[in-house]
Amino acid sequence: MSCSCFGSSSLRQKRHGKHANELNQDEEGVSIVKTKNFSYSALVGATNNFHRSNKIGRGGFGTVYKGVLKNKREVAVKVLSAESKQGEREFMTEIDTISNVKHPNLVELLGCCVYQHNRILVYEYLENSSIDRALMGSQRSIKLDWGKRSAICMGTARGLAYLHEEVVPHIVHRDIKASNILLDENFHPKIGDFGLAKLFPDDITHISTKIAGTTGYLAPEYVLGGQLTMKADVYSFGVLTLEVVSGRSSGNTNYGGGQKLLVEWAWELYEEGKLLDLVDTELEEFPKDEVVRHMKVALFCTQATASRRPLMSQVIKMLSRNVKLNETQLTPPVFFEDSGRQSGKSSKNKLSETSASHQMSSFPITITEVAPR
Repeated sequence: MSCSCFGSSSLRQKRHGKHANELNQDEEGVSIVKTKNFSYSALVGATNNFHRSNKIGRGGFGTVYKGVLKNKREVAVKVLSAESKQGEREFMTEIDTISNVKHPNLVELLGCCVYQHNRILVYEYLENSSIDRALMGSQRSIKLDWGKRSAICMGTARGLAYLHEEVVPHIVHRDIKASNILLDENFHPKIGDFGLAKLFPDDITHISTKIAGTTGYLAPEYVLGGQLTMKADVYSFGVLTLEVVSGRSSGNTNYGGGQKLLVEWAWELYEEGKLLDLVDTELEEFPKDEVVRHMKVALFCTQATASRRPLMSQVIKMLSRNVKLNETQLTPPVFFEDSGRQSGKSSKNKLSETSASHQMSSFPITITEVAPR
């Protein structure tokens, strides 16, 4: 398998030899096996030499530029900054694997380029940017009603369920956060950067999270022992859902009148029967029962013990109206001892209690019940 942009002189010479058919390419790139091969010069032209005015994002994996190909197609060009732990051939093989993972709620990888030390990925361009830009911060770019927000939660859940349970081998994303959920022209969500974590050193997700200031997404078992499983993705999805409902960032730690993460504040409001206080004030009209259900599902996803969190396929059912949530099985999220949390009955749930809770297991069947017709 090949997926590189063969830019070295020695490889260019092979075009006129026995490998001419395999390595033939032009500035727009050609199909090599299953992954499109973009030349470096084509991407330089598309992004105006990676000009800062075209920069649309940055994270631990690299910097993203908006580009326009010669055929006028808009693309997102990600220049990888992290050093891969694999050789070039292995890297290209992994990229080919990722490019074959297709789902309506996953950002499509269009192709790649390997030129000298440069490794670049080319994705479809999504018009409405990411959830964090659309919903959070003082300068929101888009006003999203509840219908769009609930669709974002469900679509993201479907994309994750596909990665976790349908793709073989299964893919743990490892970096689910608002900046990695992009919105297309109809505000349908698409998960970006899936499959990239396995290309890089094991600590790259932590580096990415630290740079982005989104420590609130990290599952306690990852903080404690560095173990990332599907249940860590589920935890991050729960936090993301709270962000979508509230319009608030999980990266902040000053919620509820004290030093609390978003998930801690949500649990406090749940205990007080005041979950609706978490809802974004910009949501003028919304179905209260449905919004509360989304927040309760988020709390199921962020339970301290990883084995108690649902699978993403179960989350999809929980977000629907076809099941009744059994809240007697709901347990608190973890609260860090140095978080400044006020004393309370749930504050006894310390990080140390999750030390043996890394492994993924099936969700207790008593968590959901068939709703009466």
